[in-house]
Amino acid sequence: MKIFIIDIARCNGCYCCQIACKDEHAGNDWAPYAKPQPESGQFWVKLNEFVKGTVPKVKMHYQPVLCAHCDNAPCMKACTVEGAIYKREDGLVIIDPAKCTGCEDCIDACPYHAIFLNTELNIAQKCTGCAHLLDNGWEVPRCVDACPTECFKFGEESEMTDLVKEAETISDTGSRLYYLNIPKKFITGTVYDPEVSEVAAGVTCALVDDISGETMTTVTDAFGDFWFENLPQGSFTLDIRKDGKSVNVPSINTEEDVNLGEIAL
Repeated sequence: MKIFIIDIARCNGCYCCQIACKDEHAGNDWAPYAKPQPESGQFWVKLNEFVKGTVPKVKMHYQPVLCAHCDNAPCMKACTVEGAIYKREDGLVIIDPAKCTGCEDCIDACPYHAIFLNTELNIAQKCTGCAHLLDNGWEVPRCVDACPTECFKFGEESEMTDLVKEAETISDTGSRLYYLNIPKKFITGTVYDPEVSEVAAGVTCALVDDISGETMTTVTDAFGDFWFENLPQGSFTLDIRKDGKSVNVPSINTEEDVNLGEIAL
C-alpha cells in the first residue's frame, strides 16, 4: 500500500510540487484516471504558508496538502453513486470521471479540503497520486519527482515503517498522508538588565509545564533571546535567574505562539 510522507522541516516553499501537478494535469486528459484539471481554481497539491509568532520573534513554515487517500475515506462514504469513488489495491483513492455526477457531497465531506468541482465538466476532481504514471512505469508522482529538497517521499508503507513511527497525520480517517516535523508552539522573549541597559546573555531560563511538572531549560543567547520550541498546547510557568536576580512569569498559555517581549531582570 502506497503512502506519502512529507517532511515539513525540508520544505522551503519553492512551489515546485504545485507547479509540477499543474503541468501534469492542467489541459491533459488522463481518463479513466482523471479528466483535465482546470488551469485555475484548483490545486490538487496546495502549499499552505504559516507565519507564527509576532515581530520580531517570527517563524514561518510551509505545509503541502493533497488528498490523503484515506483508508476510511469520508468522500467514499458520502458518495451515493456506486463506484464513482473507489480505492485501488495500492491504496490510491480515485474519482471516476465517467461516473461522477458533480453532486459535491464528497467535496463537503473531505477534511483536507482537497476535492474540487470542475464546473465546466460538472465533476469532482482531486489528486490521483499520478496513478496514470505509476501504471506506466513511474515510481513516484510528479510532485514527489519535482521536489528539489526531497521533502516529499512516496512508496510502500512496509518500506517506510521507521519514518511512519515518527510521523503524524492531520485527520483520523486512516490517512495515507504523513507529516514529519510539523512545528508545535513556542515561547520566546528577550532578557535585559535595566541597570546597564544591555541585553543579558547566558541567563538560565526554566519553563515548567503547569500540568505535568516537566521542566525544560535553556540559556539566553548573545542577543538576550531565549526560545522554547515544539511545545504542546497548555499552561507554563517561566522562571528566569542569574546572579541572585530572578523573574517569574506564570500561566503562559500556548494556545497560540507566545512572544513575551522584553523582560527586565
